[in-house]
Amino acid sequence: MHRLLLLGCLWLLAAPPVSSIFQRPTGTPAPLRLQYLLEPLHPTVHTQRGATATLPCVLRALPRNYRVKWSKVEPANYRENIIIITNGLYHKNYGPLSPRVHLRHSHRYDASLTITDVALEDEGQYRCQLVNGLDDESISLTLHLEGVVFPYQPSNGRYKFNYHEAKRACEQQDSRLATYQQLYKAWTEGLDWCNAGWILDGTVHYPIINSREPCGGRLLLPGVRTYGAKDKQKDRFDAFCFTSALQGQVYFIRGHLNFKEAGQACRNHGAAIAKVGQLYSAWKFSQLDRCDGGWLADGSVRYPITTPRERCGGLPDPGVRSFGFPSKEMRTYGTYCFVG
Repeated sequence: MHRLLLLGCLWLLAAPPVSSIFQRPTGTPAPLRLQYLLEPLHPTVHTQRGATATLPCVLRALPRNYRVKWSKVEPANYRENIIIITNGLYHKNYGPLSPRVHLRHSHRYDASLTITDVALEDEGQYRCQLVNGLDDESISLTLHLEGVVFPYQPSNGRYKFNYHEAKRACEQQDSRLATYQQLYKAWTEGLDWCNAGWILDGTVHYPIINSREPCGGRLLLPGVRTYGAKDKQKDRFDAFCFTSALQGQVYFIRGHLNFKEAGQACRNHGAAIAKVGQLYSAWKFSQLDRCDGGWLADGSVRYPITTPRERCGGLPDPGVRSFGFPSKEMRTYGTYCFVG
């Protein structure tokens, strides 16, 4: 018995302390703890196009000879573009955001970034980095624009865009290629579309609510289905565009107008014929609801429905309905105009 007790004591003396039994394996770096930067309370900042948004970055202490660098991660090429660098006394702006950004600097520890007149391309991930020799640290924040995603194809049919053409087509319609997060959110809100389309990072997807034969079959579960990354030059698909709130108004002019007359009717009122993205924005944010088909700038004819009813297409869900691209000589429709 005494021998057993003695052996037990010797084992306890030889055994490593409890904390060391559960130590991290050799070569695994410990997670870095922020020493100077405060962790943001809300890492996502919500805003709309045209608004002013502030991304918080606050220091708890000011190290010697430090710099704070703000940058934005671009999903299309995975690059990090510098926006502004400051040492607390002086700062320098960089890149296309330069005219619209400044440091809030509400106190000496505040390095928060303020973006004025927020644009569609401002959405995304931002990084505030404290550059302090070997003790660099950073926080990541997301600027999220409230908006709407819509599928888009040209007048000559489906699957005509390579990536660059899809990007340009969205921009021409007062929108931009959607991100995956925007497309996924649109799917959760009811976007159901059988044609695959480009998104901003160069991948191709399509969102399905109701599984059906022409769209991958009935056995596949609903979801955002993916074709993955495709050749941006050679492969051809539709586009998923994203737009946000308007700084202006979309309204309807009744009449039996061909496409040319529709444009002139808008100009007679000091406006321009509306773009597809502007109509979607007015439908989403201003609850524009009309049963009348009207010409748009791309030569398509559409109408926005917020309260579905039998005589307005008969579909049960709200949305922007389309008559496609009729002959521009037809005198059957009115027009939707936009005034900024």
